[in-house]
Amino acid sequence: MPDGVPRGVRHLLADARARLEVAGVDTASLDARLLLSHVTGREAAWILAHPEAELSTAEADAYEALVMRRVAREPVSHILGMREFWSLSLTTGPDVLTPRPDSETLIEAVLDYRPGRMDDLRFLDLGTGSGCLLLALLSEYSQASGLGVDISEPALRIAEANAMRLGFGARSAWQLSDWTAGIEGRFDVIVANPPYIETAAIDALEPEAARYEPRAALDGGVDGCDPYRLLFAQLPRVMKENALVFLEHGAGQSDAICTLGEAAGFRVVQLCRDLADIDRVVVLEHSAAR
Repeated sequence: MPDGVPRGVRHLLADARARLEVAGVDTASLDARLLLSHVTGREAAWILAHPEAELSTAEADAYEALVMRRVAREPVSHILGMREFWSLSLTTGPDVLTPRPDSETLIEAVLDYRPGRMDDLRFLDLGTGSGCLLLALLSEYSQASGLGVDISEPALRIAEANAMRLGFGARSAWQLSDWTAGIEGRFDVIVANPPYIETAAIDALEPEAARYEPRAALDGGVDGCDPYRLLFAQLPRVMKENALVFLEHGAGQSDAICTLGEAAGFRVVQLCRDLADIDRVVVLEHSAAR
C-alpha cells in the first residue's frame, strides 16, 4: 500500500466495504471485517471497538491483497482456508464444496429421528467433501462412528485432516469410492449432499460457486437428479435394518426426488425445510431394510 494512504481500521473497512459492494458481494460489511480480523489476528469485536487503530504497512498490504481476492468473488472460505459448520471450524478450499448453513438442516433432521445421543450408531456419509456432515454428527453422538466416502482424493485428505484436528480421528474412517462401490458392511444412518445443480445452470450461479468450487461437487446432470438415481439403486445394500437415509437436495427438487425414491422402493418419511422455509432434506426408509 503506498505511503500516505490511511491505514486506520475505519478507513480500511469503509474502503473494502464499498469495493465489495460494487463487485456485487451481498455480505460486504461482514466479509470486510472477517478479512481484517484474519490479517490482524484480532476478534471482530475488537475491530469494531477500535476504529481508530492503525495497521502496520505490512498488515495493510496483506489486507489489500485479500480484499482484491474477494473483489474477484473468491469465496471467503477459500481465502481464509476455514469455514464454520455446526460450530466446528473446518479446513476448506477449492477441492471441496464450501459447507453451507442450509446443510445444517440435515444434521437437525438426524437429531430428530435418532434422539439417543449415546447410541452406538454407524454413520455413512456419501460424497463427504470436507467431512462436515459426518464430523457434525460425531460431535453430537459420542459413541458413534462413521465412514466418509468421496471420489476425490484431495477432498478425502481435507476431511481426514479435519477429523484429526477436531479429535474425531479414532471414530472416523475415510474411503476413496464412487458412491457405495467397494463399501463393506451396513449402516444405521446414511447421509449425503450430492451434486444437484442442473448442468446448464452451473455457469449462471453466483461466481463464488461457478468459478471457484469443484464442478464435480455441483453438477447433477441434465435435470440435477442423476446422483439420486444412482444412490437409490445402491443404498439398500449398505442399510441396516430400520436404517434411515437423509438426502439434501436443491430448491424445487423434492417432488422429483421423492418420486425417484418411491419408484426404487423407498418410503418418504418426511421433507424437512431449511431456515428459508424451503424443502431441503428428504428422510427415507426402505422396505428391504426394515
